Amino acid sequence: MADVFHAHQHQFLQRWGPALSDQQRKVLRDIGLCRTATLGSHLERCDRCSYETVAYDSCRNRHCPKCQSSARDRWLLKQAASLLPVPYAHVVFTVPEQLAPLALRNQRVFYSLLFRAASETLLEIAADPRHLGARIGVLAVLHTWSQNLRHHPHLHCLVPVGGLDLDNSRWIRTRRRGFFLPVRVLSRMFRGKLLAFLKQSYRHGELCFAGKLAELSTPHAFHALLGSLRRTEWVVYSKPPFGGPEHVLKYLARYTHRVAISNGRLLSLEDGQVRFRWRDSRNSNRSSVMSLDAVEFIRRFLLHVLPAGFVKIRHFGLLANRNRRHTLALCRLHLCATAADPATLLTEQQKSALSRSCPQCKCGTLHVVSRCSDAETPSPRLAIHCAVFDSS
Repeated sequence: MADVFHAHQHQFLQRWGPALSDQQRKVLRDIGLCRTATLGSHLERCDRCSYETVAYDSCRNRHCPKCQSSARDRWLLKQAASLLPVPYAHVVFTVPEQLAPLALRNQRVFYSLLFRAASETLLEIAADPRHLGARIGVLAVLHTWSQNLRHHPHLHCLVPVGGLDLDNSRWIRTRRRGFFLPVRVLSRMFRGKLLAFLKQSYRHGELCFAGKLAELSTPHAFHALLGSLRRTEWVVYSKPPFGGPEHVLKYLARYTHRVAISNGRLLSLEDGQVRFRWRDSRNSNRSSVMSLDAVEFIRRFLLHVLPAGFVKIRHFGLLANRNRRHTLALCRLHLCATAADPATLLTEQQKSALSRSCPQCKCGTLHVVSRCSDAETPSPRLAIHCAVFDSS
């Protein structure tokens, strides 16, 4: 990714520079400088043998594909202690493509409403005695991209299959093996909630209708859009429940700290064209190779830069931060289980990355002993004219 930015950043800024947000400009700069001399370097030394190595500092930007693997492993180690010894369901909430431009122009508001609608849908339907009649926990992760890097906002939710009785007296399991909650019911309640939240935000003047969205700014046009969306079926996908904690960690590793595209999917950069692997969901997930102009590739990547400080991983219900410790202890009491040892759930590769094992003696741990140079001051940022950019 950094190679693409280095080679074509100037061309990209010439075309799209005035439309970049502060956050997008920062991502463009950070990824290009990640693990280079510009950010500085440090000396690492093994505490068991004489091995030493000089390593460049990383940018630690959450949109950088290089920096997310270690951040993911640290997060997984922390989350492993919260897993329950029960099957888990993977539920995906998507929104119609007609709402994607509105979401892109109003990222902070729209994505927050997406979290709220999906979480309330799961919690309310699970609490209904006709379905489960229990209080459940939800871990939700926001993704905004498709495999071809186009804007496609959706939520991945991991949910323990079962929950606490409404009076906390027992653990309630699903009535049918291999089934969690009815998808059609989830879809229709999610649709109703998100459209109602959008209508409320419009009434309070919280939505922006700049650029191509200007025609939606009138009440008639906006409510006509919502009315047409209310008459269509929305897609909510629920995979059959899968195994216990070790399987959940594999799922978390796939979805939590993923960025729009990883370096492993990039194949080549030649003659201003970026070639990368992708899966076509409309063609039975067939794997193929896509070629994009480098400027267009960078534009698509930066579409998925989130607003500064926006939390893209959230917990609800039994897993909500304010009561997680108490409710998890209660769940384990009813399940006659103890908290899992996080170290036993991680792969050897993850353990090695977290422990900073010495590659020479395999027994020692690498420690930073000194800084070799200070980071250079980055060039001043240009004026910012717009929060997002599109292909118009």
